[in-house]
Amino acid sequence: MIKKLIQKGSFILVLLALASCSNNQIISNINIGTHGNNELKIQIDVTTNDQAQVYAEYWSDKKGTQSKITSPISNSGLKHSLVLCNITPETSYSFQLITVQDGIKQTSKVYTFKSRKLPEWLQKQFKANCPKPELLPENFKKGFMLLAKRETPGTAYIVDYKGNLRWYHTLEGTGFKVVHYTKEQTILSILGTNDEPTSYGSEILEINLQGDTLTHIKKGEGDLKQVIHHEIIKKSANEIVTITVDQKIMDLTSIGGKKQDTINGDGILILDKKGKQLWKWSVFDDLDPFKDKDLLKTKKDWTHANSLSYDTDGNFLISFYNNGQIWKINSKTGKVIWKLGKGGTMKMPPDTNFSQAHAAHIDQDGSLLFFDNGVDIKQSSVFALKVDEKNNAVKLDFHIQLPKDIYNDRMGSAYRISKDLFLVCCSKRHITVLTNKKGVLLWALESEIPPYRTIFIPEEKLKPFLLN
Repeated sequence: MIKKLIQKGSFILVLLALASCSNNQIISNINIGTHGNNELKIQIDVTTNDQAQVYAEYWSDKKGTQSKITSPISNSGLKHSLVLCNITPETSYSFQLITVQDGIKQTSKVYTFKSRKLPEWLQKQFKANCPKPELLPENFKKGFMLLAKRETPGTAYIVDYKGNLRWYHTLEGTGFKVVHYTKEQTILSILGTNDEPTSYGSEILEINLQGDTLTHIKKGEGDLKQVIHHEIIKKSANEIVTITVDQKIMDLTSIGGKKQDTINGDGILILDKKGKQLWKWSVFDDLDPFKDKDLLKTKKDWTHANSLSYDTDGNFLISFYNNGQIWKINSKTGKVIWKLGKGGTMKMPPDTNFSQAHAAHIDQDGSLLFFDNGVDIKQSSVFALKVDEKNNAVKLDFHIQLPKDIYNDRMGSAYRISKDLFLVCCSKRHITVLTNKKGVLLWALESEIPPYRTIFIPEEKLKPFLLN
């Protein structure tokens, strides 16, 4: 049904055609349509009769020129494609085109268009519930959230706190298994088919907010030989970091296995944007599989890494679901610096015990923050720990116990929004909540999809593409 709707919409491409811009002699023709058949991205194709740069200034008629948005400027040439974001469905807009030649600007007259409604399959995807909006911090109200649909057709969504869909990007044939918003204002993702496990894939895709593909690497291309999963981040603008399925063939006959048995462990891989390997690490460099008494049962998914981030010193933090640990790894030598959790190397008081960590990272206050599935006690929570590397110990910063009715045994995330408020995704419950340190929910977003994570993006990091 969804595919039919997408195909049906693709035949209606051009919304409006304009020509002969009398008060800008450089412009000879203008065409307006949707960009990539996306109702929240409007494409304006401009032809100029001389070399020039072009950009657009546009605004909703309801808000007026005080809400004017400026598009990125095109390269100098004769043909220009401008993509307008921050479009609201079924809304009337006005715009002007500005040409630039040798520093001299010329402005066209005002033109208009009306955006169409969202396709049926994108309507009612999200529902926000907020009894007291006045309790929400301003940065949260102005910010946005990034979520993704892992099944095909894959869709990445950016939603505001009211539950309005403000941006989306859809793919045929693959799902967005994992997404990450970068400092370069791009969305970096792992793609995979429905046949691949929930957070596992075989492709890396990076797009900008205008929907253009910047990087696309498939398994088998360059040095990407392995299945990737659960995490995709950047070390720099040209360095992509991901978790891999690292397989090792071993003789397990001594414990009742095969002569050539396969153990699926985890690795870290850094590639450049052309798929060339720059660095790699393997869990087998540190752990001996034979020390796992349940190896015959766990070999198909031995450690199950589920998040990867950088500590403030540039070393890696990686969390594992199956052994209930978070490790710190030297990002140059690959040596494990410490292990935190069950059977780890760090001293842990009883109030810091957790079950399975997800989305482990250092927050704005320097604490190790993560979502705890809480499988041992059937109650999920958020932990913030202070790590004392000098004394090889941790202490509790704070612990937020979530309501038991949103217990989430797999996946999930937690990110700090303000000093006392946290955005928490309970994936299997199809719900994202804003909670204080007492576990009181101030806001909730229900979604038709079970998001692997919900990532908060401050408004300033999305300008000029999305604004509130």
